[in-house]
Amino acid sequence: MGRLFGTDGVRGRANADLTPELALSVARAAASVLADRDGTSRPVAVVGRDPRASGEMLESAVVAGLASAGAEVLRVGVLPTPAVAHLTDRTGADLGVMISASHNPMPDNGIKLFSRGGHKLPDAVEAAIERRVASPDGDDHRPTGGGIGRVRDLPGAAEDYTAHVLSALREPLRDLRVVVDCAHGAAFRAAPEVYRRAGADVHVIGGQPDGWNINDGIGSTHLGPLIAAVAEQGADIGIAHDGDADRCLAVTAKGDVVDGDGILAICALALHESGNLTDDTVVATVMSNLGFHHTMRQAGIKVQTTAVGDRYVLEALRSRGLSLGGEQSGHLVFRDWATTGDGLLTGLALLSRMSSSGASLAELASVVRRLPQTLVNVPVSDRLAVVESDDVAQAVNAVEAELGDAGRVLLRPSGTEQLVRVMVEAPTQEQADAVAGRLAEVVAATG
Repeated sequence: MGRLFGTDGVRGRANADLTPELALSVARAAASVLADRDGTSRPVAVVGRDPRASGEMLESAVVAGLASAGAEVLRVGVLPTPAVAHLTDRTGADLGVMISASHNPMPDNGIKLFSRGGHKLPDAVEAAIERRVASPDGDDHRPTGGGIGRVRDLPGAAEDYTAHVLSALREPLRDLRVVVDCAHGAAFRAAPEVYRRAGADVHVIGGQPDGWNINDGIGSTHLGPLIAAVAEQGADIGIAHDGDADRCLAVTAKGDVVDGDGILAICALALHESGNLTDDTVVATVMSNLGFHHTMRQAGIKVQTTAVGDRYVLEALRSRGLSLGGEQSGHLVFRDWATTGDGLLTGLALLSRMSSSGASLAELASVVRRLPQTLVNVPVSDRLAVVESDDVAQAVNAVEAELGDAGRVLLRPSGTEQLVRVMVEAPTQEQADAVAGRLAEVVAATG
């Protein structure tokens, strides 16, 4: 068996790569690894899903696997990923399982796991689950009779999560017209409910999932329909979620996109001004635009940089006890309120800042002057050898000296392909393109 876990759980084409048999095995293994087996209590698991059709099939397999391992299963139905994390924490469950492929197209699906407290799994725990799935003896614990787990729906799960998100709001939103794009996904009920109860005038698109249309030309990866709806409705802001609503992007009244860097800057400045940004530090990944770093520095906010992936942002937040971090993709983590990225909390924080300041989204986002960016994927024969090459290092050093503090260079080997990603930011698009092209030639010649 190859590597089972990717950057965010187990993911693949439903019923081809991610089969019911595999889902059952992963669920059984997770129950064994994550549950307390003290002999006095039955392990408890919270299970949710997004509305894609294959989720019905995979939910049945996951529930069967958990119950066959002796777990009590609490089904919460179609809810966002952060809702499953929250409910795992609130119920004191041993693990949470979210069946979703996030922003991926409908044929894909995935299994995201949370440990006690609603936290994403560290690498060591994922490795232990993988070993259990692959082991011929991994299926040896099969309780019978009264030891078999029971399955029930968790009453009030949606309202519990909605109330939790709204508890982060300090005062009602005023005079804000919002278009929310739910991507025909897991937040199709929760997001409109949260924003309406917060006080906004809400118009919904992407709110009619049929099992097949999730992320289909809509949602945070397809912003065209949201831009059009904001113009048509004369809205103050458009908010886009992905299929499982753990991310949020935004659109101004004029149709300009505000990505995760812009939203993170707005939220960081708001927390900084109120004295609620722990250690005056925000966590971002290496992909955050240099313009974001300049804005934070000018405001007296430190930036801790991590590798790409919200799990690394989460690890940095937890290890240092920090309060806010995020990615360009729109994954933001408010650690005082959530254990994982939460698109609804992010959207609510953005709306709250607009409401309390009286400023438009465009005005708030204007504090970040994004530097033009060019990204080139260079095919190579040995991606790791290339990034360790002296010739490549010399070329990078020369470019960094040329750009100074006005730009930056980032070379990253792909995690799954023989590619090296060359990213350059510079004062002009022409310079970014030219520098990236020169570096790509050196990388290609080396690899």
